[in-house]
Amino acid sequence: MTLSAIIGLSGPVLSREEAALLRERRPLGVILFARNVVDPAQLRALTAAIREELGAEAPILVDQEGGRVARLRPPHWTAFPPPAQFENGPAEAARRSAAALGAMCVAEGLDVVCAPLLDLRLPGAHDVIGDRAFSADPKEVARLGAATVAGLREAGAQPVIKHIPGHGRATLDSHEALPVVEGDVSADSEPFRVLAADDLWAMTAHILYPALDAALPATLSPLVIGRHIRGAIGFGGLLISDDLAMKALRGDLTELAAASLAAGCDVALHCSGVLEESAAVLAGSRPLHAAAERRLAASRHAAQDAKLAA
Repeated sequence: MTLSAIIGLSGPVLSREEAALLRERRPLGVILFARNVVDPAQLRALTAAIREELGAEAPILVDQEGGRVARLRPPHWTAFPPPAQFENGPAEAARRSAAALGAMCVAEGLDVVCAPLLDLRLPGAHDVIGDRAFSADPKEVARLGAATVAGLREAGAQPVIKHIPGHGRATLDSHEALPVVEGDVSADSEPFRVLAADDLWAMTAHILYPALDAALPATLSPLVIGRHIRGAIGFGGLLISDDLAMKALRGDLTELAAASLAAGCDVALHCSGVLEESAAVLAGSRPLHAAAERRLAASRHAAQDAKLAA
């Protein structure tokens, strides 16, 4: 039985306690961070150890966007430019960069790349987004986002578009507090609508959108997920929460995991790597439901087909 959760690990080696947790509770997959990465040989051993416990198809995620958000860094790995550098340039340049970045990750056993951001890069917003976003223009974001998705898939990596329905206007960092984005969000969401597909992954925004739900942030809101993300945007793929450990969300982790899944997320994501916290998230997670299984299979087929066609 696979649980609808993805969790972090504490360090560069899978501990005995972590291996037991993976084996006994069986989350869908794992996400790795800089604390888990030393060099290629170590990283390949770690990803192999994870799949020894969870199976060959278990997704292993990494935030590798290019620019300042990169877990694989020199001298062992190539540095890639930030997304903003591609603005108003040829889409082919963004595609080639994403293909090379994706191939680098896949070579180390990291098959899900949490990129591209489809958030807008707007003046006056918090710089937690900044040059991680392609542009302030929704059409330009969609154009370069599509090229990045294509490049990652060409390498055999599964992209994760984020942060749906749009983080760009937030004036607070959701790692530290709950942002509130007022008014109509149609422009914020436009790149996600253009790229919405049944064979992609998307990550939610921990943001309160009063026009959509005055009480609950997107990750925990059946209204935002059901009416806007699945409805108005038309996203039909695998929906994962942003990190439930972020300070935008408050409360017991078991309850937060259950609430995100009840709201419509297919998978609850938790990244701290603290064993007790991971266990709490898994306690609030349910078995992966049939619709999520179909979405997961569709995303795998899309990445495989793109790689074969490249």
